[in-house]
Amino acid sequence: MQFPIVAAVDGSEGSLRALDWAASEAARSQLPLRVVHASLWERYETAWPTFDTGRPAEQILAEHLVASAQERVERLHAEVRTTADVRPEDPVHALVHESHEAALLVLGSRGRGRIAGMLLGSVSLAVAGRSHCPVVVVPAAAPEIPPEPARVVVGIGDAAGPSAAVRFALAQAVSRHGELIAVRAWRSPAHEAAKHPLLSGSPTSAHHQEAADHLEEVLAVLERSGPGADIHRSVVQGPAHQVLIEAAEGADLLVVGARRADGHPGSRLGPVNHAVLHYASCPVAVVPDTPAPQ
Repeated sequence: MQFPIVAAVDGSEGSLRALDWAASEAARSQLPLRVVHASLWERYETAWPTFDTGRPAEQILAEHLVASAQERVERLHAEVRTTADVRPEDPVHALVHESHEAALLVLGSRGRGRIAGMLLGSVSLAVAGRSHCPVVVVPAAAPEIPPEPARVVVGIGDAAGPSAAVRFALAQAVSRHGELIAVRAWRSPAHEAAKHPLLSGSPTSAHHQEAADHLEEVLAVLERSGPGADIHRSVVQGPAHQVLIEAAEGADLLVVGARRADGHPGSRLGPVNHAVLHYASCPVAVVPDTPAPQ
């Protein structure tokens, strides 16, 4: 059974940009696309006329919104099988429920609510933290024309082998006929240099080498799993969020993992995920940890 790519729409410019990204991804991956709008329109029944249809105006507008979104996809990518649905639920709850049977969730970084001017909307942040499938958040200022060749950047964490995020990033690079940039950030504890000023050899060099060795171990396992994209290594000193944001400049996609306690989605993302979702200039994929395939 093929799970669809799910695109969340709310009528905002940001959600239309995310819809276009999702449609292109569906065309490339040959997956169906499901367009979803979720809203608790019952809250607004007394504030909207019913147009004598027996249905709240917000419901009518929502149905028009998803129908327009579906037509937009059909104009851009006629080959993509597209369905649309309106769910009278809290958006976060509805989209997390969708994630149980979705290959990918795609959202805009900002919605149309009162806090739309924020760098990252509350719905996008909450869904990225709770989703059971990978979530791609498309920024409002994402470049219209993807780079050539395509570049997918992935952060390499402390896991002994390739994480779900690393495998997802490789698959994305392969589908784009592009390159994978594997980034390992490292930092040298400040007390080491101060505590051992006369030691032969550099503690900084040792930390760099340790990071480089770990990166090679992870990629060696990944490369043995089968043919893939051209993989480039990057070992950089600095805070992980800053290193990843800089590495993702001009990239197609930045991929990060989301650690989950006991394998269950939680409601909070780590500080690195928060930072890249807020400040990365390209779309960001947040991939929940899952057991690696045997």
